[in-house]
This record gives sequence, C-alpha cells and structure tokens, in this order.
Amino acid sequence: MSLDERQREQLEAFARSRSLPHGLVMRAKIVLEAADGSQNLAISKTLHSRPKGATQWSSRDMAKQSGISKSTVHRVWSAFGLKPHRQETFKLSTDAFFIEKLRDIVGLYLNPPENALVLCVDEKSQCQALERSQPLLPMGLGYVEGVTHDCERHGTTTLFAALDIANGHVVTDCKPRHRNQEFLAFAEADRSQRPPRA
Repeated sequence: MSLDERQREQLEAFARSRSLPHGLVMRAKIVLEAADGSQNLAISKTLHSRPKGATQWSSRDMAKQSGISKSTVHRVWSAFGLKPHRQETFKLSTDAFFIEKLRDIVGLYLNPPENALVLCVDEKSQCQALERSQPLLPMGLGYVEGVTHDCERHGTTTLFAALDIANGHVVTDCKPRHRNQEFLAFAEADRSQRPPRA
C-alpha cells in the first residue's frame, strides 16, 4: 500500500488527534502502519495461514511471527474485525436433490398455491428438563440475570410445537421419544385443532 504526501499528512493528523472518535484515530494509525509494510504481513498471515501445532493464531504468536508488538497485532485485528479465536459452524447437505428441494421450498414462500397450507419444520429434539435449586435472580441495572450453578435433571423430552402465524395460536405436546410416529401424531392433533379452511 502506498500513500501520497497529502494522504500521509492527513492520516498523521488523524492519528495524533485527541478530539476525533477513537475508532477513526485507530484506523488512521493502522493505515499508516500498513503503508509502512508492517501490518500487511499480520493481516495476510491471519487470514491465510495457521501456526504450527495450533488451530488459530494468538496475538502473542502473531506478534512473534510478524516482528511487531502484541498490542499492535491486537489493534490491527480490532480495526479489521479479525477474531481468530471465534468460530461459526455450518453444515453442507449431502442430499443429491438438495438444490431442487431448496427451490421448491423457497418457491412455496415466495409464491404459495391458492388455499395452500405451508408448514415449516425445525428440529430441536431432546430438550433437557432442568430445575434450578433456587429461583432465578432477575436482571437489573449493572448486573445480569443470576441462576444457581446446580440443578436437578428430570431427564429429556421431545417438544413438538406449532405456531399459526395468522393468529398467533400455539399448539404444543411433549413426547418421550423422537420418531416419525410421534411427529405424525402431533401433526394430526395440530390439524384437528385448526378450524376448517374456507
């Protein structure tokens, strides 16, 4: 990255400022250091490599590898929103007809057939039935909601719930098992509780 003289003067003024927002000052400092070449290495290494014997970079390891201070690495990561210690999970479908099914489902939402009932099913099976040993303490100014660390376990259950988005009506049922028989029985019970469609 290269800066002309006017850009560098303006960024240096930003970096020295005591009245500008902290985030802007930090970004100006990062850009200046990146223009000098020291930060580009830290940013590229964070995004495109892993340290030996570890799953992600720590600021200490990155500082040692890049030849810059740990606090500078932390500032760079903060400025660019890099969080090597965090992960988000995802799952790819192995269904050979996934794309076709996806198009069918999205099509139902975008252009539902006349008088059609569209069901959206999400799975969250085996809810743990936990009972805390003491009542929870409500959240207040300056402190978060408090719960005891110990609890009594009452096993697991499978919760079935249906929400009618047209009127907010909710139908629920708990079953001891999680099989298609339980799901079909719940779906039939849900259908029987709905008023006939006009």
